[in-house]
Amino acid sequence: MIVLLILVLCVALLLIPIGLPGIWLMVAAGVAFLWLAPVAPFGWWVIAGCAAIALVSEALDFVVAARYTKKYGGSSRAAWGALIGGVVGAMVGVPMPIIGSVIGALAGSFVGALLGEYSTGTSRDGAARAATGATIGRAIAMALKVAAGCIVAAWLVAAALL
Repeated sequence: MIVLLILVLCVALLLIPIGLPGIWLMVAAGVAFLWLAPVAPFGWWVIAGCAAIALVSEALDFVVAARYTKKYGGSSRAAWGALIGGVVGAMVGVPMPIIGSVIGALAGSFVGALLGEYSTGTSRDGAARAATGATIGRAIAMALKVAAGCIVAAWLVAAALL
């Protein structure tokens, strides 16, 4: 049973960089393990803690990317363009194994922010600067979300084993 939990957690961790809700799959796997285990190795407080980490990571995903876009002179359109472009880029990059979705998400964030900023009438240099900020923000947000996923996975495995 624990091996299956670890397998699901590993797959879920791989889903996070491509913009899919891998961290929520981890929380769901924890709930399923808690229900299906013959003897409950941990309580609902572990699930609540994991859900809290997931919620904070989701909020950080939006806030960090938007902040970096603004920090580099981008508008809210650039921030939204980066968000939408990142999701679309991640999906387009899926056919290239492992790294394709990450590259697609970053490239999509850049293109989305660039188009969003162009739509406000900003110069080419200003739009490129905003798109660079959006891409940096997306990369940092992605790294933070993967780190949060690692924390959730480690917590669930440790709680299941102890």
